Amino acid sequence: MRSRPIGFLLATLAGTVLALGGTATATATASGPGSTAPGSAASGDVGTADACYTWSGTLQQGSSGEAVRQLQIRVAGYPGTGNQIAIDGVFGPATKSAVQRFQAAYGLSADGIAGPQTFNKIYQLQSNDCTPVNFTYAELNRCNSDWSGGKVNAATARANALVTMWKLQAMRHAMGDRPITVNGGFRSVSCNSAVGGAANSRHMYGHAADLGAGPQGFCALAQAARNHGFTEILGPGYPGHNDHTHVAGGSGRFWSAPNCGI
Repeated sequence: MRSRPIGFLLATLAGTVLALGGTATATATASGPGSTAPGSAASGDVGTADACYTWSGTLQQGSSGEAVRQLQIRVAGYPGTGNQIAIDGVFGPATKSAVQRFQAAYGLSADGIAGPQTFNKIYQLQSNDCTPVNFTYAELNRCNSDWSGGKVNAATARANALVTMWKLQAMRHAMGDRPITVNGGFRSVSCNSAVGGAANSRHMYGHAADLGAGPQGFCALAQAARNHGFTEILGPGYPGHNDHTHVAGGSGRFWSAPNCGI
């Protein structure tokens, strides 16, 4: 487990002007411009600066833009059983519900409005490279160093893997914050062929991760994955998956772990 990044610096120390009242604007300090969010920040709320990405003010249903998209990545693991949320920068009902589940999971007021308390919790959970504190890009790519050679360009594969990690972070928290072992993730076409992967494997898109039993066991992982945005779950009883649990995002849904009741 990695320690979280040094964050929680007052905005004035970071040289970042944050909204303290009036119309709230969601602002990015590291990953591009933010977007205007309807509503107002509560009087006296003071934002914080984070080494990965910084929000200010509030985001709520009706907001849109890069700040919303960045939020959606962090709450991608809270879509509700059998669902996944779009990472599209549009704060609709599904995003609101995911924010509420995230807030409830961490003991925050579950109003579906992302403000300072929600963002501060996210800052605690992310490292300087925007990965969640308990997972790394290296874990999600044991194929090559540059994410090239898959079915999508390298930047897309890496971005998909980031969403996968945040889903795993949510799943880890729901399972008592016990470590989850990741045996592999992204594969280039050549890496996928070398291990005998399926011709249409979601590993080649950066969407997938293969999980070791860890302290939870394969079936518990497969069962929990249903609640955290994974549209593909393969585990014990499915051919070639008795020694790991495979989870992935992407379009469609295919769950099969017969020995686990899935």
